[in-house]
Amino acid sequence: MSEYQNRRQVSSEGMKKLEEKLAYLKGTRRAEVSEKLNIARGYGDLSENAEYDAAKNEQALLEAEIMQLEATINNAEIVDNLSFSNDEVSIGSTVKVRFCDDGSEETYYLVGALESDPLKNRISNESAVGAALLGAKPGQTVTVEPPTGAEPYQIEILEISHN
Repeated sequence: MSEYQNRRQVSSEGMKKLEEKLAYLKGTRRAEVSEKLNIARGYGDLSENAEYDAAKNEQALLEAEIMQLEATINNAEIVDNLSFSNDEVSIGSTVKVRFCDDGSEETYYLVGALESDPLKNRISNESAVGAALLGAKPGQTVTVEPPTGAEPYQIEILEISHN
């Protein structure tokens, strides 16, 4: 697998959020956990100190999260949607679609997997709907192949924009 295939795509807005979270974890959270460790050390014998064990576990989890976030940031590819046109769906597109089976309409914001939030209609380019939409043009109908074995369905692309 090439280095490019290992990279996850993220918007510049998404990268900013990842970097802000990393700064918070390395600054504020590390200081909080360090303070918990210092307080727990004051309770005496460390071999029988539950507070110290809990703080050490919290520290280990925090450091693992920091390492994972750093790796994510270092391996992310920033997708700049300013260079895209409204002729084709890409990461960063806002896409208004119509479901062909019932005529209902929905608007999705297509993002990289790191930024997806289906409850806010921020769908990943790696999801079934996102993958079907990628590269589609207004007026085109695409088939979504659900991974769960459900029946495929079709959606029509009504409108594409980039914010």
